[in-house]
Amino acid sequence: MRFDTIVVTDWSGGNDRGATPKKDAIWSAVIREGRAEPSVYHRNRGVAETWLADLFSAEIAAGRRVFAGFDFPFGYPEGFAARITGSSDPLLLWDWFAQHLDDAPKGNNRFHLAGRINTRFPGTGPFWFNGSTDDIPDLPRKGNARRDHGMVERRLCETFAKGAFTCWQMGGAGAVGSQVMTGMATLSRLRARFPGKIAVWPFQPLDAPIALVEVWPSLHADAVRAATRPGDIRDEVQVRTLAARIAAMQDRGRLAAALSDIPPTARREEGWILGLAGTSADSEAA
Repeated sequence: MRFDTIVVTDWSGGNDRGATPKKDAIWSAVIREGRAEPSVYHRNRGVAETWLADLFSAEIAAGRRVFAGFDFPFGYPEGFAARITGSSDPLLLWDWFAQHLDDAPKGNNRFHLAGRINTRFPGTGPFWFNGSTDDIPDLPRKGNARRDHGMVERRLCETFAKGAFTCWQMGGAGAVGSQVMTGMATLSRLRARFPGKIAVWPFQPLDAPIALVEVWPSLHADAVRAATRPGDIRDEVQVRTLAARIAAMQDRGRLAAALSDIPPTARREEGWILGLAGTSADSEAA
């Protein structure tokens, strides 16, 4: 279960952020064999995907095991995947998004795709928020416009994670809906690129060279605040701090327990947040 390389990536569902490092963009931090490396800024998802593929390829070739943490949900509330793909397998849902999301640096169809998905449910919803000026059929702009769609609002882990946003909100401050769609599609392509070399927590045994793990920087908010200096970019501080704390968990023998104590519904379909309070991961990392 020990990892030689730890990488944490703060994801974004937005458009290209330009060449100059800035907030609300994609950032990665790497600790390789105990040594922290300079954080990496990715101006868009295509750049980030290429960088991750190169990193995974190099680490596999070197015989190093990788913990790769991403700050977006790896699953939706129970029952959603089957409605979309006919199977409760969350990784088939990842593949579905890879097939149906048209993504480019300057824009994508995530809002229209959310509206199309809503037509598969009764009532109105479950997705909401339209970031475009034009109305999108079947995608309400307000969450309180939804009704009778049949899905619960939160995954089990989000009922314990104070302040966590739901997968259904596609935009707005703190929302993760766009990150989920674009992130799942990206990780699906990486899995296809490295067949048999990537395992996804908590859905699969972590017996492959690369482990993809859901993380949430807000669990480490106090540590991030303590590490932030004037002029720092918060996203960069988050990935750097979280990578260091995961490395510390491993050094103290607590990471394996955090990866093992997961409720059945999370293992089957919904996913889980590493270090969430209420599991054996209750430690200074939570």
